[in-house]
Amino acid sequence: MYAMSEPKWDDLRVFLAVARHESLSAAGKVLHLDPATIGRRITRLEADLATPLFQKSPQGYKLTTDGQRLLDHAVTMETAMLGLRDEMSGGSGGLTGQIRLGAPDGAANYLLPQVCAAICAENPGLDVQLVALPRVFNLSKREADMAVTVSPPATGRLTVQKLSDYRLHLAASEGYLAQHGRPSDLDDLKNHKIIGYIPDLIFDKELDYLSEIGSPKVDFSSNSVSVQINWARGGAGLTIAHDFALPFAPELTKIMTQTVSLTRSFYLVRHADDQKIARLSRFADELANHIPREIARLEAMT
Repeated sequence: MYAMSEPKWDDLRVFLAVARHESLSAAGKVLHLDPATIGRRITRLEADLATPLFQKSPQGYKLTTDGQRLLDHAVTMETAMLGLRDEMSGGSGGLTGQIRLGAPDGAANYLLPQVCAAICAENPGLDVQLVALPRVFNLSKREADMAVTVSPPATGRLTVQKLSDYRLHLAASEGYLAQHGRPSDLDDLKNHKIIGYIPDLIFDKELDYLSEIGSPKVDFSSNSVSVQINWARGGAGLTIAHDFALPFAPELTKIMTQTVSLTRSFYLVRHADDQKIARLSRFADELANHIPREIARLEAMT
C-alpha cells in the first residue's frame, strides 16, 4: 500500500477529516479549506499511495478497505501528535485548551453544566464543549474527545470507566395529581397519561424505563429528557425522571417511590490511545471526582 511514498501528517489530517465527515465540504469547514482544495489533497494522497481510499458517490465519501486500514494508522498518529502538543504546552500546570464532551441530554442538561463549570473555574485556560445528543456518540469520528454514556460499549478500541449510579422515579406535577388523582399501584397507571421516549428512538436499552413497570401506553413521547420533564411540569402526565433533574423542576414531586425506583449508571468512554494524552486523562479524573458528588448533592435535595 505504501509503495509510492509515505504520507505526510498534513495530508493525513485532511484524510481524517473526510473519513469522519464523509464529505469534502464538511471536512473543509473543519479544516478551514475550500472543498476543491480538500478534493485535490485526497486525489494526491491516493496517487502517492497508489490505491483508492474512498468510494465516491452522491451520498458522500465512504472508506474503501485500504482507506479503513489507513484510518487506523492515521488515528494512532493523530493521538501521538495530540500527546506531543500536550507535553510541549506544559501538561503539569492547569488544564488548558479545548475538550469536547458528549453526553445523553439528561446528563447534559441537568448534571454536566455545573460539573464542567466547576472544573473550568479551577482551570481558567480550559474550554469545554458539551455536546448533547439523544444517541450513541461515534468517538472514532471524533464527534467528541470522550463521552458519558448510560451503558458500556461492547465493541471498539475504547476504555470504559464507571462514574456513578443514579436513581429515577415516577414524578408528576401537583397540579396534575390534584386534577387526576394520585396513583397508588402499577395497575392505576392505565388511568393516567404517561410521558416517555419515542419507542423506536430509544438508542440504549437502559433508557427503556417503562418496560420495567409493565410498559404502560405512552401518551406524550419525545427523544429528549428535557422535553419529557417540561411536559410533566406543565401537567401533561406522569414521567420517569432522574432524581438529579428534579431540583430543576420544582413543580414535580416523586410518587410511588416504594413501587417504582430504578437505578442506572453513567460511564465515561474514551479512545484507548487517548490514555497517553495527559490533559485528557486529567480531565477524565476531574469528571470522575465531580460527577458522583454532584449526583449525590442533587439527589439529596429530592
